[in-house]
Parts: sequence; C-alpha cells; structure tokens
Amino acid sequence: MRIALGVWCCVLGAASLMAFVQQQSGYSTVFYSSGALRIEAYIYRPAGAGPFPVVVYSHGSRKGSEREERPMAFVGAALAREGYLVVVPERRGYGKSDGKTFAEDAGTDVGPRMIARLEAEAGDVDAAMTYAATIDGADGKRLALVGFSQGGSVSVRAASLRPDVRALVNQAGGALTWPRSPDLRRALTDWAKALRMPVLCMDAANDATTDAVKAVCDAAHRAGAETQLKIYPPFTPASNPDNIAPGHLMFGPGAGLAIWRPDAVAFLAATIGK
Repeated sequence: MRIALGVWCCVLGAASLMAFVQQQSGYSTVFYSSGALRIEAYIYRPAGAGPFPVVVYSHGSRKGSEREERPMAFVGAALAREGYLVVVPERRGYGKSDGKTFAEDAGTDVGPRMIARLEAEAGDVDAAMTYAATIDGADGKRLALVGFSQGGSVSVRAASLRPDVRALVNQAGGALTWPRSPDLRRALTDWAKALRMPVLCMDAANDATTDAVKAVCDAAHRAGAETQLKIYPPFTPASNPDNIAPGHLMFGPGAGLAIWRPDAVAFLAATIGK
C-alpha cells in the first residue's frame, strides 16, 4: 500500500490523494469544536443504518510529522467492519486541527508542561465523544475509548472524567516516557484511580516498559474497576526507522493488528456490544 500511495501521490497531488485514500478506506473527514479550537476527525461507518456503538480512537505522538493527516485507517476500517462507528480525532496540533503542536507546546519536557498538554488533549477527546453522540446512527450510550501510546495516556485521562464511557482500551499508554517521568507516573496512576468502567491494558513484552500499563490496570482494579491485562510476546516490526522499542510498534500499521485485534474486539463486544 505504501508503494501504491507513492505512485498515486505523483499522479493525483496531495488533495486528490487524500480523497482517493478516503474512498478506498471508507471514511469521511469532519471538524468539531473543542473549546475555541476546530479539531479535525475521521469517521468510519459500518454498513447498515445502526444504531452503532461508538469507539473514539486516539493516535500516538508523531514527532516531526504532526501536521500530516493520518486517518489511522488500519484501525478505523478494522473496527468499522466489526460493527463500530469509529471517530479518530487528530487532537490539537495534529493534521489540520487548530492549536500548537505538541513540540511547540511542551517541547522535550516530561514534567508539568507535558502533563498540561495531555490534559488539554484529553479535552479534545472529551469533545469528540460529545460530537460522536450527534452523528446519525451513533448510539452515544454505548461508548468506548481506545488509545495508543500518547493517545493511551490521553484516553485514560479522558475516561477518568466521563462516567458515561463504557469501556477503555489502553495500548502501551505512556510506555516510552514512563521510565524517565515521575510526573507521568503520578498522573497516570491518579487518573486510573478514577476509572469505573472495564479496562483492557495491552502491551508487548519488548516495549520500553510494560510497567505503565500494569500500573494503570492495577490502580483501576484497586479502585473497583474490572480490568484485564494482556502482555504479548516480544514483537518484531517489519521496519523500525526511528529505532524505538520494537514492541511499541505492535500497535502501528502492519502485522501487529492481527495479534491484538481479536482481544480488543472481544473486549468491546463484551462491554459495549456490536
């Protein structure tokens, strides 16, 4: 697919390429309000009229390419085929959304500035949930959050603020930053204590650490939430140009989807139905 997109980019140009990808992947692009900001999001609809349970999926960070539009079709299309209406917000500073990029806002800070930024992005996810309830065919009473890496941390925070969230899937949230950020360790643990919905925490054994997802699930469980922890065997990605912990890439495009998708789909079916 990457080669095909490169060819089409030369033929169609950026705008036409985006329309082509939308047609092939079956999503539409919308904008919604988060406070004073205009946030871009991608909507994946299942076949039929609904009402459909809703999944809001939060992507990870992407240093140096924040302003690229990334619809996360590998997740959105896969969950839509399972009967879920999927909303993928770009969050502030990503894609065509308003706001500063993460680098502009927090820089390399892993302390208070980073935590404040995660809080702000959680507000964008909160607004996405509110918007999702207005989409034709959406069942706003059956709502789940799924988030990867930074999006996992943001989803934990957003879920802690919304008692109407029925399920949370945390994929390696905070794993890359956890070892060097006491502030993140405190924040994620505190946020997890407020979770009351079923929580599924997922990671690969060869991520930078599995302690982050373990701590979230442990804190949520101690607070009374139903939790599941899935630590998968070491994962080897097809490529790793940024040389990050290979297990972290299990949740990106590629072979990892076939590993975690069955567990995520079974969890969503048991918590918000299909």
